[in-house]
Amino acid sequence: MTEDMQFLAEGTEDDGETPALRRAARSNDWAGTGLRDRPGFLIRRLHQIHTALFMQECAGEGITPVQYSVLTALDQMGPSEQIAISRAVGLDRTSTADVMQRLEKRKMIRRRTSPKDRRSKIATLTEVGEAVLARIDAAASAAHTRTLEPLDPEQRRALMQAMRRIVDTYPDLERKSF
Repeated sequence: MTEDMQFLAEGTEDDGETPALRRAARSNDWAGTGLRDRPGFLIRRLHQIHTALFMQECAGEGITPVQYSVLTALDQMGPSEQIAISRAVGLDRTSTADVMQRLEKRKMIRRRTSPKDRRSKIATLTEVGEAVLARIDAAASAAHTRTLEPLDPEQRRALMQAMRRIVDTYPDLERKSF
C-alpha cells in the first residue's frame, strides 16, 4: 500500500491528525509514517507554500522572501555588519554576500568597508530600499496572513510559538542552503 493510500486508509481526525502521527509523536519513530505525517516534509512544504504566496503578493517588486528579510533586518537594525545581518536572517555568509550584492546592484542597500575591520562590510538601507519596503510591507503582510489563514487565531498563536521555540533551541546550527 502506498503512503497516500495508507494515509487515506487510516483516515484523519477533525484536526487532521492520523493514528500514525499520534504514534510517531509519542515514540519519535517517524520511519513508519507517511510523508504527510513527517515534520521535515511538512516544514518544507509549508516553506514552499509561503514562498509561493509571498511571490504572488509581492510580484510587482521582484523581491524574494530572503531579500525582504535582509531589507527588513537593515530597517530594524540600522547600518550593520554583514555578519550581523547573516545571523539575524539565518543565512550563511556566502548566501548573505550574494543577496547583499543583488540588493546593492538594485540600489536598495549601500555597502562600505568597516573602519574597525577592513575585512568586514557594513550595509546600510538606501532611500530606494526604504521605498521598496514601504511599498511591499502590506503585500508581505498579506502573504503571512494567507499562509496562516487556514488556522483559527489560537492555532496561529500556538504555531508561531512552537516555531519560535524550535528556532530558538538551535541558534548556532549551521545556516546553509541545501
